[in-house]
Amino acid sequence: MANAVLMPKAGITVESCIIGKWEKKVGDQVAEGDILFTYETDKAAFECESTAAGELLEIFFGDGEEVPCLVNVCAIGAKGEDVSSLRPDGAAPASEPAPAAEEAPAAAAAAVQAVEVSAAPGGAGKISPRARNLAERAGVDGSLATPTGPNGRVIERDVRRLMAEGVPAAAQSAAPAASAPAAVDAGPEYEDVKFSGIRRAISKSMHNSLTSMAQLTHNFSFDASAILAYRKMLKESGGECAGITIGDLILYAVSRVLPAYPDLNAHMLDDTSIRKFNHVNLGVAVDTPRGLIVPTIMHADEKSLLQISKELKVLAAEARDGAISPDKLTGASFTVSNLGGFGVESFTPVINPPQTGILGVCTTVQRPRLAADGSIKLYPAMALSLTYDHRAIDGAPASRFVQELCRQLEQFTVLLAK
Repeated sequence: MANAVLMPKAGITVESCIIGKWEKKVGDQVAEGDILFTYETDKAAFECESTAAGELLEIFFGDGEEVPCLVNVCAIGAKGEDVSSLRPDGAAPASEPAPAAEEAPAAAAAAVQAVEVSAAPGGAGKISPRARNLAERAGVDGSLATPTGPNGRVIERDVRRLMAEGVPAAAQSAAPAASAPAAVDAGPEYEDVKFSGIRRAISKSMHNSLTSMAQLTHNFSFDASAILAYRKMLKESGGECAGITIGDLILYAVSRVLPAYPDLNAHMLDDTSIRKFNHVNLGVAVDTPRGLIVPTIMHADEKSLLQISKELKVLAAEARDGAISPDKLTGASFTVSNLGGFGVESFTPVINPPQTGILGVCTTVQRPRLAADGSIKLYPAMALSLTYDHRAIDGAPASRFVQELCRQLEQFTVLLAK
């Protein structure tokens, strides 16, 4: 009896996932634990392992399709088994096994017939909308592609094969001479790339943030001499403390200062209410190959500097590897985004809804100031950029938060003693 493989539920808050790429094709022999396909949520990417052994009989959803969690994605069993009872409503086979060598003449004849039907009036149904759009953008005749989709339909991969390999000989002989295509050019001038699930989530969240909030940014700077000296001492000490970074020191300081400013450690529920958190759940923006991901250090205000540093490294590694659980990407009450490593001197971070604030950390630059003896001296200045939701907090208390944060960073060893 054939078995279905379900779309995994990658976290309690995830309702659907997008198939990235199938690693197996129909007709392949599959063992339990083999990687069938990659999939992604709006935050991370994963690999789906087979839960059954046998032949991959049918694929119900293709690359790029969004599938609800716990819905049948494919069927695995013995060759020739009927899988119609496993197919989700409305799903058609996303791919079919390649024809055997002895079936090649019949397959070629079918391809010619499909071309003739597509070229004739009313034959437009033989090419999928995605394939037709790609063919139009590329300037090729999609009806001349060899169909491999269900019921002899031309699908997107057939058009891409046509673009790469040219018109098959069978299709050339079947097509009227008057409609023979011109010489194949060097290729399209541009490529339309569909957003990944993560990119779509970032796009939606940032657009919603800027159109639904009253955002304002204040820029400050402080003397970074104390934290630079303390970081140097940690690095020279060796051991596990040597891995603590300047960014970790700032996260620690934020976790200690923020509780005194509850309107910034909060979520806007609507235009009339706000949820203030009793602990600092610190979101930290992490750059990954798939896009910006924000894991959360829960109850950061109760953790030591070393604990924050260690936990962030684990979360960041999981995020970059695409192995982080979506449950670790929720619940943040305030976010810190650090672009100092890129030399950014000032920027306007965008709030991650429904949070009411986000802190941007900038690079360190040398600035002059007047010393007590009247001379001009240089000092390392680090800039901080706070964006806040003016619906939840006014400019004065928002400014007082950053002023206090700067004071604590300028006397960081005293902060550690508190």
